[in-house]
Amino acid sequence: MRARHGGVGAALALLCGVAQAQAPTTFGTIIGNGLLCRDHTDNIYYYNYLLKHFGAPYKHDGGAFWFRTDGASLWGTTISEVMVSDDTSTYVFVGAVAEATPENLEKAIIQQVGTHYTVIDTSAYPVREAKPASRIVYFDTKSKIYCAKYQPLPPVQPPPVRQRLK
Repeated sequence: MRARHGGVGAALALLCGVAQAQAPTTFGTIIGNGLLCRDHTDNIYYYNYLLKHFGAPYKHDGGAFWFRTDGASLWGTTISEVMVSDDTSTYVFVGAVAEATPENLEKAIIQQVGTHYTVIDTSAYPVREAKPASRIVYFDTKSKIYCAKYQPLPPVQPPPVRQRLK
């Protein structure tokens, strides 16, 4: 009898662990709208959201913090990673790796939210862009979708007048 109860407890623990690994119900609203540039792009906000729901970033590379988002889905497409810019660039961005080709990701977005992309170059791996600034690019056999907005760094202040006159 105890073995059966122990098995039930183990099963419940496993189910609880699975539930914790899943993306929060707000993932589509917050990250999805961010990727489509439908919201203010605030890297600190996205960083804190991802930290809370997915734990610490697994790497810091290319001016971004990278988070694994196992179990997350946007527009019916699996999202394996989300990246958020650090403060080393004049661009603030949020991006994601989708487990689909750019063509299939674009089709899924059109079906789910109606946003259309335009091919903006003639390369073998063309960049797709939607208004206001969301882009889909090739990432090996997958795709990367991101929203990047220019955020100028503060202007360099001239030295005080006294120092200039010396």
